[in-house]
Amino acid sequence: MDFSLLTTEIVGQPLWIWGGFFIFIIALLVFDLGVLNRKDHEVTFKESLKLSSFYISLALLYGIFIYFYVENGPERAALYYTVYFLEESLSMDNIFVMSIIFSYFAIPREYQHRVLFWGIIGVIVFRFIMIGAGTAIIAQFEWLLFLFALLLIWTGYKILTGQDTEFNVSDSKLYKFIMGHFNVSPQIQGNRFFVKEEQNGKLVRRMTPLFVALIIIEMADLIFALDSIPAALAITQDTYVIYTANIFAILGLRALYFVLAALVHRFEYLKYALSLVLIFIGLKVFYSHFVGHVHPTLSLAITVGTLLGGLVFSLLKTKNSENQQ
Repeated sequence: MDFSLLTTEIVGQPLWIWGGFFIFIIALLVFDLGVLNRKDHEVTFKESLKLSSFYISLALLYGIFIYFYVENGPERAALYYTVYFLEESLSMDNIFVMSIIFSYFAIPREYQHRVLFWGIIGVIVFRFIMIGAGTAIIAQFEWLLFLFALLLIWTGYKILTGQDTEFNVSDSKLYKFIMGHFNVSPQIQGNRFFVKEEQNGKLVRRMTPLFVALIIIEMADLIFALDSIPAALAITQDTYVIYTANIFAILGLRALYFVLAALVHRFEYLKYALSLVLIFIGLKVFYSHFVGHVHPTLSLAITVGTLLGGLVFSLLKTKNSENQQ
């Protein structure tokens, strides 16, 4: 048997590394839906915490795999962890938006995991396309990296000064388009995304609110990706590092959704630390080009240190409000 095909490089990595990663992720998703959540049920705080701890542990272990088994492992592992922790932090707002969407459509908690699971499938595909396109474009037009850096600095400034806006489902153009152009059932009917209902004496196929919520969550993720992917590209243009870190961050945070949705108010001040990290990453692009290289380990230390400091500060500042509840 000829194994030379396995060493063929695809987007900077041998086929066996990409293949192994995708097989591993597919196995995780099959185990998640087919074993752990075969039957719809309300995910408990304890169950969510265990599952998210499992996914986060896998993400950290995967960085060790990169360190030892991928070419130029130590530097790429540092870049992987930097992107991973940044993506985890950026996804906090995504958790808040998902909770708003579920509340708006009154999705029962026992069906929320199903929506999040199928949402992950879309994320895996769309992120791969967007990251691949981003790295390819920057390879051809390097000056776009400076545009991304300016975008990050501007985004960080808006968050720091409180200019970021809250998401409203009813004002969403996508929501208005779906409701105006498609047959949508007013009722949630179990865990089904589509149902057949009688209309004018005929059976008509309709979307359920569950499927509408899934579409809007997918679109919200794409909008968040417009911030997160430029941030990742400003750290590294290594497609493999960015993609694997993105997927593990999304898996970990969506597993933790049922914990974070209830505690999101405790992370009120984390966004300010995140804004500083975005500004730092944007400025680093200009510094690296005009002054000198910033070592990935230093970048990782500043990123993690700032985010950790913001997390601790936020938990301490909101401690009294939690006690009052």
